[in-house]
Amino acid sequence: MDINKKKTDQADKPVRHIIALSGGKDSSALAVYMRGKIKNVEYVFCDTGEELKETYEFIRKLQDYLCTDITWLKSERDFRYYVDLYNGVLPDARTRWCTRMLKLKPYEDFIGDDPVISYVGIRADEPHRKGYISTKPNITTVFPFVEDNIRRDDVMRILINSGLGLPQYYAWRSRSGCYMCFFQQKREWAGLLENHPDLFEKAKSYEKFDPATGERYTWIHGESLDELAHPDRITQIKLEYEKRKSREANAFKGNLKLKDIWDGDLDDSEELACTICHL
Repeated sequence: MDINKKKTDQADKPVRHIIALSGGKDSSALAVYMRGKIKNVEYVFCDTGEELKETYEFIRKLQDYLCTDITWLKSERDFRYYVDLYNGVLPDARTRWCTRMLKLKPYEDFIGDDPVISYVGIRADEPHRKGYISTKPNITTVFPFVEDNIRRDDVMRILINSGLGLPQYYAWRSRSGCYMCFFQQKREWAGLLENHPDLFEKAKSYEKFDPATGERYTWIHGESLDELAHPDRITQIKLEYEKRKSREANAFKGNLKLKDIWDGDLDDSEELACTICHL
């Protein structure tokens, strides 16, 4: 193979501009914000197959707004396949195989070796988040919201002014991503139980207990979904949330416009949240 010719062929390829959408507020606002600013932009949505129906509805709504197709990417293997592959071990903050296999791999396969500028919706008020940064040399990641000092209030204004508003799941959930995301707070699991009991049961079916070894594979450390679903426990979770929300309101009452009440209740989970999943 002529290596020099291969390098020349790569250099001759046109640069692709891609915005990856999660179905969340920030990546959606970025798509609206960047509309008309870059030519031939591609929009992609990495579908794990385990998303909320509200997420799919919002992606279709966004597609109508953009008046262009959004490419739906999907892994050749589903979530159940990887659970079995990893011997029932569920993804967690240390491994995140769900992000790697169901989100990042399909995305990078879609890009291939083409030179790409990947636009990521990290905001200027999120210095703790890094977002999706590929190690592939052909992918350059940029952060328009950081460069233009776009913050949470600005994101909300972009979505409201566009007529899109927020995805419906924000009424009980703080993030986009799979319905069984291990980064969910307990009150969000409670919200899943109330809003999508069938999906709650499906998530519960992945949890395992080995009576011989005492090992438990649960989404929440130290608590199974079966235990969480007990009515007394749900009541307790809601009461704890209300107390924490009250503390947040009092702590930031002089600056509420700059403080999202959800953010104060994240238990650092937004710092750890999956990159491409929660943009």
